[in-house]
Amino acid sequence: MEQAAMELINVTKTIGKKKIIKGLSFEINKGEVFGFIGPNGAGKTTTIRMMVGLMKLTEGDVLIQGHSIKTDFQKAVREVGAIVENPEMYPFMTGLQNLKHYANMTPEITKERIDEVVALVGLEKVLKEKVGRYSLGMRQRLGIAQALLHHPSILILDEPTNGLDPAGIREIRQYIRRLASEENVAVIISSHLLSEIELMCDRIGIIKNGELISTQQIHGSDADKQLQQLELIATPIEKASKVLESELNIESLQIEESLTFQCERESIPNIARTLVAHDIAIYQIGRAKASLEDKFFDVIGENVIE
Repeated sequence: MEQAAMELINVTKTIGKKKIIKGLSFEINKGEVFGFIGPNGAGKTTTIRMMVGLMKLTEGDVLIQGHSIKTDFQKAVREVGAIVENPEMYPFMTGLQNLKHYANMTPEITKERIDEVVALVGLEKVLKEKVGRYSLGMRQRLGIAQALLHHPSILILDEPTNGLDPAGIREIRQYIRRLASEENVAVIISSHLLSEIELMCDRIGIIKNGELISTQQIHGSDADKQLQQLELIATPIEKASKVLESELNIESLQIEESLTFQCERESIPNIARTLVAHDIAIYQIGRAKASLEDKFFDVIGENVIE
């Protein structure tokens, strides 16, 4: 089995007598976009600070590409690129000058690597313009380019779409997905925008009161194998319900002119064939998937202020 890009092992943080983070244990894989979500004060930022060695762990360990953040800090942190909210750049310098300035502080970054990351985030046309003229979305992309210069295995983005307009959010989402697949980088995103996390991430971890209370697959093969909630619009709807039950042993719930029921993804073609064979006209069959927002509140409860 391939080594995880990052592994948290019983990560605990105690301040005074209060346990802020309570034994977090989970893995993040290479090429995966992992969403880290939870209500304000849940411990997201504290956990991220411990992940990158900015805050000391009380108990447990963080392994980055197998290197311990506690005993092998230099090698571990070498694998990480990070942006916390808006990246800080020199506005009087061009995008290229900012990247070269950063590259000069880090050994082994070549001109070819600068060109590579600039192409990855699509900033070729504005690279020689001063950063002070960049839009917020362009600055975010330049920040991602800077964070990728040293070939990190893990990119940590805290609120990467903060302050962006819808077009900027879409751009950043596309680049995050692209770099995960093309650079095989594990991307960890902390955000309160659940709709964006749902579109961007393969998997999520939900934290509440310093505890990891759920990890869930959003996209990918594991999600396809799970039972899915489907909605069927067909006529006659009563006959469709009877056929599902008698022929396929599927119980359904009728809501007006549609049926909802659960099945595995692989069963859908057979369901459609069976209904058509019984002279049922199908107008629509698709996932009646609960949104991530629904799942989030199912897990943490509606009232998150404690």
